[in-house]
Formats: sequence, structure tokens, C-alpha cells
Amino acid sequence: MNLSIANKERLDSFWSYCLQHQYFNIGYPESADFDYSSLYRFFNFSLNNCGDWRELSNYALNSFEFEEDVMQYFAELFKISFQESWGYVTNGGTEGNMFGCYLARELFPNSTLYYSKETHYSVAKIAKLLRMKSCLVDTLDNGEINTDDLIQKILFNKDKQPIIFANIGTTMSGAVDNIANIQLQLKQIHIDRHNYYLHADAALSGMILPFVNNPQPFTFADGIDSISVSGHKMIGSPIPCGVVVAKCKNVDRISVDVDYISARDQTISGSRNAHSVLMMWSAIHSHSPLEWRQRIEHCLNMAQYAVNKFQAAGIRAWRNPNSITVVFPSPSEKVSRHYHLAVSGASAHLITMPHHKTAQKIDELIQAIILDQRELLEHSAYS
Repeated sequence: MNLSIANKERLDSFWSYCLQHQYFNIGYPESADFDYSSLYRFFNFSLNNCGDWRELSNYALNSFEFEEDVMQYFAELFKISFQESWGYVTNGGTEGNMFGCYLARELFPNSTLYYSKETHYSVAKIAKLLRMKSCLVDTLDNGEINTDDLIQKILFNKDKQPIIFANIGTTMSGAVDNIANIQLQLKQIHIDRHNYYLHADAALSGMILPFVNNPQPFTFADGIDSISVSGHKMIGSPIPCGVVVAKCKNVDRISVDVDYISARDQTISGSRNAHSVLMMWSAIHSHSPLEWRQRIEHCLNMAQYAVNKFQAAGIRAWRNPNSITVVFPSPSEKVSRHYHLAVSGASAHLITMPHHKTAQKIDELIQAIILDQRELLEHSAYS
């Protein structure tokens, strides 16, 4: 492939831009702490994981054997027997969530999808694409779903087989929905366990909670039916990707035979990125459970450091238990733009990822917010 001098210069400029912003996208949960250089040689091949990794396929250039390893790892992590589970490496959290909702809709085709106001924006899109009835549920102050409101809305809708979309770490505040309480209250209104579906969106926290001492309930052992986690967040990947795990008995109902590849397919996307599979495989085999624990502990310590520093400066900041998301009042647009902060209404957040080896970037951001507040106060005093 031959590029013109102008196009090469354009790529060089973009390279410089990426180097400048690599470690300071602090408002968003992607880890830059990875090295997949040993896999670069595989970009010489058109790898495609089309269909079910359990099946032989006529398309020879796939990474199915590595995908099987990845799925066995996550089945164990999320506490379900490998034989009773099925899942795949997705293009990201949205696809994983759509897969969970798709399974639920096929199981309960006339039911309503219940999700909280703090749920990722893509879920409303998923409900439209799947033509599912949906219902928005209130949240508590910390961003967690209000289970009382959930139950009231299920009763109001006279829904006998509700589909519950639970957040295992909300986008803006890292709140974990109380799935134990959800199940208890469903039981109290006489909805049996086999008559509802519980999907867990664990995009970021799915690789945090397995490695802390006191995790909130979120696994199959705790009652979920499917779970989605992102690969480019806590794990880290140059390509957006994710993993979805579900109960095999529910997946089989959506399986179709594809004759021209001589295999079955029950995925959303069909053709899938086989290179992402190699990255996830490399990541899980490059870190021991102890190393994951140490990485997570470092992130949690950095998050608490940020909370303490904000509060010492008189700025109200907080985080949810086992969360690396630090919430604080929204600064000016100038500061938000400069530091690439995620802002929603009156709140903003920063997220402490593994590549934040020191507190330098956090200190820099907090100092800018302190100065920003002073300028706002001085401006209001003179106006």
C-alpha cells in the first residue's frame, strides 16, 4: 500500500496526537496499560471468527481454539460451569448487552425490559432495535436502581415475567444495582425465579469485583442469567471489544445453521474480530489472579486518593464501594474540554485506570478544578 507524502504526514500528525493523549483520557474507562506487540504478526492474516467456536468451520483462518480458552476463563470468573455456559468475544459492551436482551426477549417475548435512569444510553437503543417494551426505573442518590420503584412498576404493568437489566457499575457513578434485593422483592410479589430474566451489564466492574475482598453480588452464583464485560476497559485493548457469557440452555434457542460455513451461529454480529480474541487470550494468560488483584487495588487506592484530595480542597467528591469512578461537581466547559472529562448535568467524573501509575495527572486535574472554582467565585463576586 503506497500513500502520498501528504497522507503520510497526516498519519504522522495523528500519531503525535495519540501519543499526547494516550495516558490522560481520564474521564473515560479505557486502560492504556497493555502490550500486544507479540501479536502484531497476526495482522498479516484475515482472521475471522464467524459462528460458534465449538464448531468446525469451512473458514480456516479463525482463532476458535483461543476463544474457547477465553470463555472458559470468564465462565470460571463469573461462577458458572463451563459446560452450562456459552458466550463469545464481542465488538464491545453494547453488543454483549444486546445479546443478553435478545436471549431474554426470546424467552419472554411479550415481557417488558426494566432498566434504571443511570443505565448506559445504548440500552434504550437496544430496546428499539429488538422492539421490546421497556420501562424506565428511578435511582437512588448514588446511582443504584431503586428496587422499590422497580417493583411498583412491575406491579403496575401487571408483568408476570419481567426482564431486568442490572447495572454492575453505572456509567457515571460506578453504582452496582442490588441484585440480591431485586430477587428478594420479586419473590415477595410471588414471581418465581424461572419467570424473570436478569442481565448484568458489568462493562468496567466485571473485571474489578472478582478481585476485591468484599464484592457486591453480580455472578451466576448470585442469580444472573447473562453478563457482559468490556475488553478495552479494565483489561485494555487497542480495539474495542468485550465478552458476553450466558446460560447455554437459553442460547440454544437462538442458534441457526449456516450451510456455507458448515457451522452454527448464535452471535449478534456473525463475522467477528478474531484478533480481539487473541488479545483477550494474551491478556488473561499474562496476568495471574494476584497480579489482577494488585492492579485493582492500585486503581482503588488512586480513586480514594482523588476523593481525599478533592475533599481537602473543599470540593464535594465521592465514590461508590469498590468503584474507581470519582464523582465531583462539573467544572467549567474549558476545564472539562481540556481534560476530556465525562460530564452529565451537574456532575462530572474521573476514572483511575491501571496506567495511572502515579498521582501526577490526578493532581494536575484537581489543581485545575480548584483554580477554576476560584475564578468562578471571583467572577460572581465582581458581577
